[in-house]
Amino acid sequence: MTTVNSYAAQSATTPLAPFNFERRDPGPHDVQIEILYCGVCHSDIHQVRDEWGGSIYPMVPGHEIVGRVTAVGSHVKDFKVGELAGVGCLVDSCRVCPGCLAGEEQFCDNGMVGTYNARDKEGNVTYGGYSTQIVVDEKYTLHVSEKLSIEGVAPLLCAGITTYSPLRHWKIGKGHKVAILGLGGLGHMGVKFAASFGADVTVLSTSKSKEQDALRLGAHHFAVTSDPETKKSLQGKFDFILNTVSAQHDYNDYLSMLNTNGTMVVVGVPPQPSVVAAFNLIGRRRSLAGSLIGGIKETQEMLDYCAEHNIVSDVEVIPASEINNAYERMLKSDVKYRFVIDIESLK
Repeated sequence: MTTVNSYAAQSATTPLAPFNFERRDPGPHDVQIEILYCGVCHSDIHQVRDEWGGSIYPMVPGHEIVGRVTAVGSHVKDFKVGELAGVGCLVDSCRVCPGCLAGEEQFCDNGMVGTYNARDKEGNVTYGGYSTQIVVDEKYTLHVSEKLSIEGVAPLLCAGITTYSPLRHWKIGKGHKVAILGLGGLGHMGVKFAASFGADVTVLSTSKSKEQDALRLGAHHFAVTSDPETKKSLQGKFDFILNTVSAQHDYNDYLSMLNTNGTMVVVGVPPQPSVVAAFNLIGRRRSLAGSLIGGIKETQEMLDYCAEHNIVSDVEVIPASEINNAYERMLKSDVKYRFVIDIESLK
């Protein structure tokens, strides 16, 4: 066992604070990683504050992890000591259901094992990346290129794959008119990927102040949806909308912007259900769909694509001691576009 430094929440109402715990020694199939950077996801806040229910305390959040391999088990073939490696939102699954066999472990019939706030197959609570070290089965460990700034790579393990996967699944590319709804941690990656894939990209936002950033990130157009005339002009315009917004909003406003056979994919999680008018769907054979991160194979594909095309997240690096302030800033959308913890600050 190894003693690990971390930041943890002891309850839904207390600030995150320093916390020590024990990591297991690497087994035959495990990779031990010294964590260098960990991204901060909005879902960390939801789970720390028990907004989704079922939170387990103490909780060490973090599922956007990049670090360097320090030890490997005797049966590990694909990783070597000294290599960069990543860990995303899941660290295990049943491995035998149709989802797992298809390489879509996030849809495991028996429930994937989350990187934190979950229980592994032995019943032990999983602790995430706001910590100095992690041990993960090699099948759920990812290769990270040395070409990219690794602090910018960390958020790719959640924000990146969450937007990459639906764009790939719906085969978005040249000739498609795509809208990215919301320009935050998820939305800014959606813009980068959709533009890289060759689509004509529009950012939909309620904030005019985000226009220059949207264009800098690769968007071709920007629309302020709080303006009624603008909203009217967008009716039936898009083939595909990637909805990244987690704040409460009316899906109908955006479904009406889809053309015939258009699809809106939801990746944000608003606090309350949205009522959808049937005529908004049947009138033009529109679809409303959802998507959840990606499997290990697709996440590796995404990391390789990013290395080839020089794509990383826009980040603000912080010490671990700033995490509570970072949460408050995230709730005010005061970050461009992802906080990343420098784990050296925990040592």
